[in-house]
Amino acid sequence: MTSMNKVFADLPVTVFEAMSQAARDNNAINLGQGFPDDPGPEDIRRAAADATVNGYNQYPSMMGIPELRQAIAAHYGRWHKLSLDPMTEVMVTSGGTEALTASILAVVEPGDEVVVFQPVYDSYLPIIRQAGGIPRLLRLEPPGWRLTEEMLASVFNEKTKAVLFNNPLNPAAVVYPREDLELLARYCQKFDTIAICDEVWEHVIFDGREHIPLITIPGMRDRTIKVGSAGKIFSLTGWKVGFVCAAPPLLRVAAKVHQFLTFTTAPNLQAAVAYGLGKPDEYFYDMRKDLARSRDRLTKGLESIGFPVLKSQGTYFLTVDLSPLGLNETDVEFCKRIVTDYKVAAIPVSAFYEQDAVTSVVRFCFSKKDETLDTALERLSDAVHGRRKR
Repeated sequence: MTSMNKVFADLPVTVFEAMSQAARDNNAINLGQGFPDDPGPEDIRRAAADATVNGYNQYPSMMGIPELRQAIAAHYGRWHKLSLDPMTEVMVTSGGTEALTASILAVVEPGDEVVVFQPVYDSYLPIIRQAGGIPRLLRLEPPGWRLTEEMLASVFNEKTKAVLFNNPLNPAAVVYPREDLELLARYCQKFDTIAICDEVWEHVIFDGREHIPLITIPGMRDRTIKVGSAGKIFSLTGWKVGFVCAAPPLLRVAAKVHQFLTFTTAPNLQAAVAYGLGKPDEYFYDMRKDLARSRDRLTKGLESIGFPVLKSQGTYFLTVDLSPLGLNETDVEFCKRIVTDYKVAAIPVSAFYEQDAVTSVVRFCFSKKDETLDTALERLSDAVHGRRKR
């Protein structure tokens, strides 16, 4: 049989699918994969339904319907004082992963080096390699997961074509401060590097923190591709509506890739997202408060039964560092044990590393109903001590 493309043929099943399958097999509560267990904002869903019945259902513009592109530009202007031309600097994609894929393939050529921070979202490395790029991996570490001058100096060079930067960072739940962004910006400018910024969690931030897009840092406006996701902003993860924002020379090439990936995105969903992005600021602040309440509920519950929780600054996730517990097992072994013995699924953070992994940190999703979190906590009450549930 003819050999298949090794970039993809040799990939394992993603950890998200593996742990979700384990949750199904064990009838476990799934705190692994990152999706809420409610249907999402009703008014936005009704806007999509109305657009399906009464709106246009044929091919929309490849770049996205004008209403949504205008809404994206207006939204980022309002929240970040970022001035975007909706017709030349904004594109709609079928989800954030497609936006990232189009951006990577638009920038990276064979032999180009691409700086990537571990823990890393699982789609980055295969797409970089399919483009012929060479990932240069940097290891972020708990509890801070911060960037340092030393780590950037160790990999940036004249071959560094791009850097992929996820902020807020999944799975570590960090919202990066301005000083880290300015540090990364200095290296991008010094080595003429394009930044591809995965900012899909930009609205899911807590405790009064501010998300600062890298594209707004001085010197980065024309060398940054910003990726967003309506699925994350509105807790409608199945809708798969993503955004790409970039200066015209960058966006033009990303659009040429996009036309041969998905070409376009469902027009009714685009219309509903345009409506959602125009909602008042209070909606977004209330959403953060609701998620922060769930975060705090799970955090306090885990801490009360002995888990060392690392503070979650954003995303749907919090992480637990097992190393102080002396359990004598890796994060993978721990996750396998709790899904089997305690009927709760989590994600081992080592799965987000290709090399030199952190093996003591586990990710839990807290964007669930109170009763779901409380039942999970009850089941986990003996897990810290290694006792099997009877």
